[in-house]
Amino acid sequence: MSESLTLYIGNKNYSSWSMRAWVLLRQKGIAFREVKVRFDSFAADSEFKRIIRAINPTGTVPVLVDGNLVIWDSLAIAEYAAEKYPALGLWPSSAAHRARARSICAEMHAGFAALRSSCPMNIEADLHIAGAIAWRDNARLRQDVARLEAMWGELLRVHGGPFLFGDFCVADAYFAPVVMRLLRYALPVGEATRHYMDTVCATSAVQQWVADALNEHDFRPFEEPYRMQGSTS
Repeated sequence: MSESLTLYIGNKNYSSWSMRAWVLLRQKGIAFREVKVRFDSFAADSEFKRIIRAINPTGTVPVLVDGNLVIWDSLAIAEYAAEKYPALGLWPSSAAHRARARSICAEMHAGFAALRSSCPMNIEADLHIAGAIAWRDNARLRQDVARLEAMWGELLRVHGGPFLFGDFCVADAYFAPVVMRLLRYALPVGEATRHYMDTVCATSAVQQWVADALNEHDFRPFEEPYRMQGSTS
């Protein structure tokens, strides 16, 4: 498969939305050129915003470029890739299952606010203490995790695993950053959820993303107000 696509992403340690698009394309064997634009800040005059706004008017990542076509937003990127490479099965084969997969991706896209705000993605850090405090104090966080466990548990039972719809699809890529949050903040989950998390972490794309994130060594203070310096402890 020729490399005709370019994917613009942010720091792999922090950028959960970039991870979704990158993991999907990589796990499905879709060739692309990666361009990482370092987070310096998200201020309007930041270098990050200057570079990305020249490509995408919203100034956000990920951005997929295919020739003269520019696609932003991770869900739009997933839909475009699914149409461009229909034989790769980015969505489930059944219309009903595709509808369900799209529903849970949309739910992730618009929901789980407490999980996302209380537990920002940070692959390098051990945040179990911050996770324990957030779990104790934030009922909405506990509700978000309960919803995740119910959703994942039902789909794994219906489809028999190992992924949410049997084979790896957009939905699994969409929840890969959630798996990172559950792991790094050591949030309490049940056995079925833990098994699914292990399955996601075992994919070659997630393993490569995590390895790249750990090799960045690029501590961004504005992304980590809960830490004074970069550390693995």
